Amino acid sequence: MVKVIASQIRKGNVLDVDGKLYVVLTADNIHPGKGASVTQIDMRRISDGTKVSERYRTTEQVERAFVEDSDFTYLYEDGEGFHFMNPENYDQVVVAKELIGDQAAYLQENMTCILKMHDGNAIAAELPARVTLEIAETEPAVKGQTASSSYKPAILSNGVRTNVPPHISAGTRVVIQTEDGSYVERAKD
Repeated sequence: MVKVIASQIRKGNVLDVDGKLYVVLTADNIHPGKGASVTQIDMRRISDGTKVSERYRTTEQVERAFVEDSDFTYLYEDGEGFHFMNPENYDQVVVAKELIGDQAAYLQENMTCILKMHDGNAIAAELPARVTLEIAETEPAVKGQTASSSYKPAILSNGVRTNVPPHISAGTRVVIQTEDGSYVERAKD
């Protein structure tokens, strides 16, 4: 365990709170006009998936668990969960569906992800920041609609809904942020 001050905690860190491991979902430093600054940390208990919010004084010490980040290649999904392989030693790891959460829709075969390992178990997974997907369906562009006007709804090839600029049509490959499913740009390939 490593003691760090609360203001240094970042998304994806793993904390040890009263002997239980939690993965940090968000960490915001709040500086009110009066009073001491605090760090608001939203985290999920790894053992059962319970979400918890805690506030710490920014200078308060919290325990960060020793976690090893390793590159793993995504293989497939089945009833057990998501299967990943370590490309160095070919060890396979099964990651529970709860650990991947909503980002599961962006998993693609042979994608390299970072698995956070603690005592030989995967406790969190980090997908690449961006993925390329095809637009499955969207409304046709309306004549006279400019690129500066509002985005239109679209459905990606993985079934996720997003919003795209008016000039994007079905069949176009686009780059999407995996964190929030937002459109980044038209794919260059």
